[in-house]
Amino acid sequence: MKTLKQGDIVPDFSVNDEQGNLISLSDFKGKKIIVFFYPKANTPGCTAEACNLRDNYEVLKAQGYVLLGVSADSEKKQANFKSKYEFPFPLLADEDKTVINAFGVWGPKKFMGKEYEGVHRMTFIIDENGVVERVIEKVNTKDHAAQILE
Repeated sequence: MKTLKQGDIVPDFSVNDEQGNLISLSDFKGKKIIVFFYPKANTPGCTAEACNLRDNYEVLKAQGYVLLGVSADSEKKQANFKSKYEFPFPLLADEDKTVINAFGVWGPKKFMGKEYEGVHRMTFIIDENGVVERVIEKVNTKDHAAQILE
């Protein structure tokens, strides 16, 4: 797994959001983007993280950011997650791991002594030219917006 790092150019991608709309990186040319990867919709950590970003959405938007949430969940699961918590940003349903692999966030994980493959919770801040400005590897799910803004 080769994870994108600061200074890397993000490869263009196209994947459906929770509504079935095709979303491409190129749709956001000239905008600053926050792409946050989370392991699974509707789980405690992912819910805390996404709700924290929702609660600080206006502040992030005022700073010029566009937010994209990404997991390997289906469109239906993402749509349910989004409507349940009223997220104002798209959730990408990356079931075939196009975006997950492009960013290099899929790999071995450990949970309660078991090893398995999964999505690593990471956030990438991308500048107006599609270059990774910053990578947050240790995400604080309850106060993630503050990490992004620091």
